[in-house]
Amino acid sequence: MPRVKSCVHPTTHTSTSTPSGATLAPGEEGIVTDTANENTLDPWVLRFDGFDPAAEGHREALCTLGNGYWGTRGAAPEARTDAVHYPGTYLAGVYNPLSTEIHLGEAINDSAAGRTAAVEPGIRTPFQPVPGSPAAEFPGAHVRDDEHMVNAPNWLPLWFRTGGGPGTSSVGDFAAPDTGWFHPETAELLDYRQELDLRRGLLTRLIRFRDTRGHVTRVQSRRFVSQAAPHVAVLETTFVAEDWSGPLTVRSAIDGRVANRNVAADRQLAHLHLMPRTARELNQDSVLLEVETTRSGIHIAMAARTRAYAGGVLLEPERRFLTDSSRWVAHEFDLTLKLGVPVRVEKVVVVSTSRDRAVVSPPMAVATWLGRTPDPAELLAAHEREWQILWDEFAVHLHSGARQSLALNLNTFHVLQTVAAVDADLDAGVPARGLHGEGYRGHVFWDEMFVYPVLTLRRPDLSRALLGYRYRRLGEARAAAHTAGLRGARFPWQSGIDGRDVTPTELFNPRTNRWMPDHSGLQHHVGLAIAYSVWGYYQATGDVQYLIEQGAELLLEIARFFASLTEYDDAADRFDIPGTMGPDEFHDGLPGHPGEGVRTNAYTNVMVAWVMRRAVDTVALLEGRACRPLWNRLRLGPDEVDTWEKIGRRLRLVFHTDGVISQFDGYETLPELDWERYRTAYGTEDHSLGRLDLILNAEGDSTNNYRVAKQADVLMLLYLFSAEELRELIEELGYSLSPDVIRRTVEFYRTRSTHGSTLSNVVHSWVDARADRERSWAALCRALDSDLGDIQGGTTHEGIHLGAMAGSLDMVVRCYTGLEIRDDMLWLHPALPTELAKIVFSINYREQPINLEVTPTNLRLQLPSGGATPIRVRVEGREAQLYPGQTHDFLLSPS
Repeated sequence: MPRVKSCVHPTTHTSTSTPSGATLAPGEEGIVTDTANENTLDPWVLRFDGFDPAAEGHREALCTLGNGYWGTRGAAPEARTDAVHYPGTYLAGVYNPLSTEIHLGEAINDSAAGRTAAVEPGIRTPFQPVPGSPAAEFPGAHVRDDEHMVNAPNWLPLWFRTGGGPGTSSVGDFAAPDTGWFHPETAELLDYRQELDLRRGLLTRLIRFRDTRGHVTRVQSRRFVSQAAPHVAVLETTFVAEDWSGPLTVRSAIDGRVANRNVAADRQLAHLHLMPRTARELNQDSVLLEVETTRSGIHIAMAARTRAYAGGVLLEPERRFLTDSSRWVAHEFDLTLKLGVPVRVEKVVVVSTSRDRAVVSPPMAVATWLGRTPDPAELLAAHEREWQILWDEFAVHLHSGARQSLALNLNTFHVLQTVAAVDADLDAGVPARGLHGEGYRGHVFWDEMFVYPVLTLRRPDLSRALLGYRYRRLGEARAAAHTAGLRGARFPWQSGIDGRDVTPTELFNPRTNRWMPDHSGLQHHVGLAIAYSVWGYYQATGDVQYLIEQGAELLLEIARFFASLTEYDDAADRFDIPGTMGPDEFHDGLPGHPGEGVRTNAYTNVMVAWVMRRAVDTVALLEGRACRPLWNRLRLGPDEVDTWEKIGRRLRLVFHTDGVISQFDGYETLPELDWERYRTAYGTEDHSLGRLDLILNAEGDSTNNYRVAKQADVLMLLYLFSAEELRELIEELGYSLSPDVIRRTVEFYRTRSTHGSTLSNVVHSWVDARADRERSWAALCRALDSDLGDIQGGTTHEGIHLGAMAGSLDMVVRCYTGLEIRDDMLWLHPALPTELAKIVFSINYREQPINLEVTPTNLRLQLPSGGATPIRVRVEGREAQLYPGQTHDFLLSPS
């Protein structure tokens, strides 16, 4: 029997209490720091001790390595997909659609997901019509297309067995008892440790095990996905025989026998995305595998070079070339271990796809690149230099608990891994779950709005490149609007390879084992998020040329769409927007009218008013500039800008009788949910009632019928705008917004939110930052812990939550410092929570680097010499002009 130690995770201790006994709203959970580890915790290293099969999926997601071009989960090199492991590799922008026949309301049997059902499966994958049983015979039966970010060939496999073993050189199951291949679940483990070095982007693992002969072997590996050479990854493994000498067999492979099986619900869908194309031996130490996606026709080629060294000397063992119908390719060879003498095996992998610029043939490219790729030591040095540059730009130093620092560094690390290599040549968006898993099928949502501020204030070139993903899909958004009888650009709630709407129309409910309708595609507000990000980029950079080339066209076409979506009430002189859905996905219609959307969603209407005003500003800003091609493309009508200006002043809002901003027209009249009943019945099991919609659906009920919210909706407005800005926006609409109404609005929705989205804690932390710093800090700790502690019902194994990771970082940088960009000026009004003694970080404002050090009593701004032009700042109402080379201290008022 294997001897297995338990996994020690310094961040998974949770409780339902909060500091100082703060009251919890529905869905709030307190975070208890592991004080025993606090003094020894390294905030730059994520450590795991022992092998814990139950935690392996979570660990694999957190230990993902990537660079923005591709990412690979932190699976063991000897792992294949099973109930414990999921080795996944994902390439930015590589998607593929597949068709599946599903039956709404029919129960599903999914033994792989640990579920059983009362009837036969209601799915046929891939879709094949059942003879004599047309889809019309099945109520709700239809064929659906689902576009997935593709699980690419697994480049990790490096299998080994000691003592020559009884094994075989076949391509069979390496984990079978008679093969002798090492596997942590069948080995007698003496030691098993894994560390993710965040500073260096390096994942290491140390194993000591005893084989069936009683021999002890130490195996130490390290891997990285290069930041310096985006198409390159390295796995280096060192073997030491501690008390024996003898043979060691190594098999280094690229495995194309993969599928998309990471998400339990999606296992009901078609999942085989790859077709084999080529598998061959390049030379005595290198192999190549090429596959093609089944419908999008993207070619993916990988080449691997495997070499072995002892005492610095290159070994030249005889190699056996293995392949399996062009789906799997490997080199296998035998080495001799001598007592105490390390033997190092180096595996260097190169990848290319047919999406790459200046690449005619991906197989030819990887074969050529691999021949030019230097050894791992040189690759690692260049990789570490790139990470040092990134950390110099993005690191935020918290003078607080080591646990919070570790969480913040980990979140920053994963944000950078998802986007750092993106440039104008890589047509990629911001996948909501990173390149870490298959959650949300790898689609691009509005979560990017939480990511852009982090990038724009440090590396605006990354923001511009990522916004290019939206611009290149503007034509598809225009077509979608036209098809709906509207003008402008209608961006889809979920986007993938080409900008078509890939939002699912059904959602799998694991409580009923049935599919249910999904109307989340009503969330047109994704377009508003794009417009907000465009303007935010311009404000931070002053890049007028970007507006001329791309940004203005995006913003104005989005304004056009929402203008055509409005209805005008002549009697009230008010515009309104029907049939939409705000960020709260618990309400896709009024009671009894699911899927029809709601009217007067406050978030949508206020944001549309803001977009209309920015559209008017943009036209004025570009007037007289050299942008004739832009005006030729847009063909603005003579009265169009006037209409935008009027809509921006006359959009309707609804208020409750006590002045609270109503989420939508009719929200106030909804009954209250019996919170106590549902907390008692489901709260512990579901970690917060986050998916109350699934619970009520299983009961034959609906969240449409109650005053509940999955996440911040109205309160998003206080996340995107300061109280002063929001008050100004609403007053320009002809309404008033007093501080007391803001306070009551915050409290009303706080107590009715289940925080079913990881973004919700970020928003609530931000909203409470000035009025209740203790509550704000508690919410930030929950947001920081979203993936590290896997607090969202165990979903991190499907991929990290990128918006929450970026949002928690942005919370520290912008919210607690009061950092805003308004009126061509940098505004700061710090208000640190008690738990934060100091924050130190850097930003890049209009090409001027600025180092900031914030304490409760002082703000220090230091501008390095050789910067750009002087900048204007406003600190607690005091204006100053700062020049490169200056350091300025501002004493802060007690707060």
